Amino acid sequence: MERVRWGIIGVGNVTERKSGPGFRQAERSELVAVMRRNGDLAADYARRHQVPRWYDDADELINDPDVDAVYVATPPDSHREYAVRVAQAGKPVYVEKPMARTAQECEEMIAACDQAGVDLFVAYYRRAMPRFVTVKELIDGGRIGALRSVSIRNERPAPVGAAGQEGWRVHPEISGGGHFVDLGSHILDLLDWLLGPVTYAAGVATNRGGRYPAEDLVTGVFEFASGVEGAGIWNYDSFRHTDEIEIIGTSGALRFSCFAEEPLRLCTPDGEEQIAAPYPQTVQLPLIQAVVDQLTGHGRSPSTGESAARTSRVIDGLLADYRSRSIPGEELHEALQ
Repeated sequence: MERVRWGIIGVGNVTERKSGPGFRQAERSELVAVMRRNGDLAADYARRHQVPRWYDDADELINDPDVDAVYVATPPDSHREYAVRVAQAGKPVYVEKPMARTAQECEEMIAACDQAGVDLFVAYYRRAMPRFVTVKELIDGGRIGALRSVSIRNERPAPVGAAGQEGWRVHPEISGGGHFVDLGSHILDLLDWLLGPVTYAAGVATNRGGRYPAEDLVTGVFEFASGVEGAGIWNYDSFRHTDEIEIIGTSGALRFSCFAEEPLRLCTPDGEEQIAAPYPQTVQLPLIQAVVDQLTGHGRSPSTGESAARTSRVIDGLLADYRSRSIPGEELHEALQ
């Protein structure tokens, strides 16, 4: 394949700035079709983003002979279904994160793509962002010495107003969990890339605020393949906003946020150095380019179905007890069996 012609299933908010423009901006890539169940909204997106064709039926887009690969940008409860259908059509698929609601669904997606002989990618785009490439270069270059530990703290206040206003992201039958699944998956996947896969994880998930069915407080301890040990707190019923990862080595520490773009902080006995590391305007563009590079034989994507499934396994382990006790929804429970 010399050039990738993309179709998008589900042109919601994430495709407006974070991802959609990247399929036109990447080299050897173009966006030729979009789909949304509401045809008027699909047509509006196509008009505003100069996309030649729009559909209100996913199968029509999947089977469009001018679509080479498909980006699935729907909520997680339909990721497995669409990924399997795209694979069966013989086309590569790029799926939004989290990859699916459970690791079992991820495994089914991987199996379908393996059987069809097509590539599967997942939009854990921090693996390709220059900000985090800089983090990896600092770590791999020995700037903080031999790695020893990592700490994670991600907090935000509950929204002011009526309960239930946070949408599908806190309804496990759709999303697989709450903000931990939505946001925590980014952090865990990033650390998988920086420190190696998680080899051990244990923790507790609870719901303290009682505003929705999903967990709002998760604590975990981890060991990574690199030998690094760590601990994390994800609290979405806090009084404050906190977003910090700290990796500590024998010669220093590196502190950075996962979701903001303030400078990285390199701390050594000689003092603190701040390193500028802003986000790109289209945050998914570096990963989209890496995906296109792999599909056209010019490189490799750092985020695949296999790597993303590892993150889903860790999440499943941390949420297993909470899900078994607290979450309604027969379909999700069946997926967890």
